[in-house]
Amino acid sequence: MQHTSLENGRWAEMSFPQQMANIGSETYRVLKALQAGKDSRAESAFARAQELIDLTIKYGRLGSSPIARSAMWEELCRFRELFCAAFLSRNLAELASLNKYLDQFALIR
Repeated sequence: MQHTSLENGRWAEMSFPQQMANIGSETYRVLKALQAGKDSRAESAFARAQELIDLTIKYGRLGSSPIARSAMWEELCRFRELFCAAFLSRNLAELASLNKYLDQFALIR
């Protein structure tokens, strides 16, 4: 795990938009590395993005009501699935689309 300091509580202290914006930073690195043909860098950024997604699923501030938490977990799990599929198929258009989705969280930080 590359984000060990975040698992020790820092991640759960961040707001949900901050968490999503941080995930977006890593997914952006994945896209840029693939566009540049730097597969090793893309693999590393992909692993870091997966860690952050998993931390958000596990510790994220996903709302106070059980219904809100359930909806957010479903959304995050679906995002993770789409991100993995786009990365594995090297679908740059889909990766760009997913990054655009995450960009919105950076604006509300």
